[in-house]
Amino acid sequence: MFKFPSRSAQTIAVLAVSQLIGWGTTFDMLGVMGRVVAADLDLPNEVVFAGLTVMMVVSALAGPATGRWLAHFGAARVLAASSVTFAAGLLMLAATHGIVLYAASWIVIGLGGALGLSAPAYTAVVEREGLNGKRIIAILMLFTGLSATLFWPVLALMTDAYGWRAASLFSATLHVFVCLPLHLFALPKPAATHSQGTAADTPPIALSPRERRKAFLLIATSTTLGTFISFGIAPSLIEIFRQSGASPALALQLGSARGLIGISARGLDMLLGKRGNPILTSFMGISLMLASFLMLLLCSASTPLLVAFIVMYGFGSGVLAVARALLPLAFFSPREYGLQAARLSLPQNLANAIAPVIFTAALDRAGTGLTLTVCAVLAALALIFVFMLAGMVRSAKQLVPSRP
Repeated sequence: MFKFPSRSAQTIAVLAVSQLIGWGTTFDMLGVMGRVVAADLDLPNEVVFAGLTVMMVVSALAGPATGRWLAHFGAARVLAASSVTFAAGLLMLAATHGIVLYAASWIVIGLGGALGLSAPAYTAVVEREGLNGKRIIAILMLFTGLSATLFWPVLALMTDAYGWRAASLFSATLHVFVCLPLHLFALPKPAATHSQGTAADTPPIALSPRERRKAFLLIATSTTLGTFISFGIAPSLIEIFRQSGASPALALQLGSARGLIGISARGLDMLLGKRGNPILTSFMGISLMLASFLMLLLCSASTPLLVAFIVMYGFGSGVLAVARALLPLAFFSPREYGLQAARLSLPQNLANAIAPVIFTAALDRAGTGLTLTVCAVLAALALIFVFMLAGMVRSAKQLVPSRP
């Protein structure tokens, strides 16, 4: 049984609700509304679903600016701005009758994503919990993983009963009347003030400016490779299973199991709490993914093998998602977290936007063997960069034997 101070429980409740609504009414919404929107606007399905690519690219490009705003204004105000921005984008979406306004609405929604999804929410946790916020971030990631589970049926019912425009208006209403008040009035005040300011400014290890730049580049490269693999292979998993000999029913079952396994992995990281180590978590996640790719490449395909693959890959990608959020806390101070996490979101979100297209093309043109080989090579490179990060931590700890 988990016991949290009341302010920590309040932080979890506020951000869990806003992240569920944020992801569920934007990134997840086209999963149930996309084809309906395409038919109504007389646009190809791929054009409508390209809205998600627009969203991720805009979020990526706005990431560095978001980091500066987080450092200057604090997470609560930035999150409140995201609620207004999301509502504006969804209202534009509800009013659209052609491709120009449709594209513009996803540009606005993408800006809202930069201001409100993942990194700003994790920054709000770190502002209030400091280095002790790891378990709360893991809990929030559990809720993020459930956003489609909650909002797909809700938006499907709204769309069937009243149409997709009404569903978009409903989504905008949630941001204005639920998320905005929560961000403005319900988040506890940041804890890193006055006497706690020194701790908030103190990084966990001592690094020179050159070493800090090196650490950032290593984190950016390893996490971007990891997210490139995860986002790229996810839409193609069912086809990979089919090409590996699975029946359509088995391929669907295995693909559907990945989400549950990934959420279970995030739950395990949450149980570890303060004992969790993001570098060790990264090593474990990437190693499991690499082993799963090599196993499927080198062994004869069979049902037990495919089950073992999805368990290893799903667990590895799940814990790696947590590690991506927590790695900056292993090298930078709590006060810097928002800036560094938002800067990291630039390459990560760009990778998220282009990876599905690249992997789908590779699978269609070259087959499963080359696709899995590319995944294995990228995972091996990411693992090397994690080893280099671990080496930096060991060297820094030798220079600074202990901290009070």
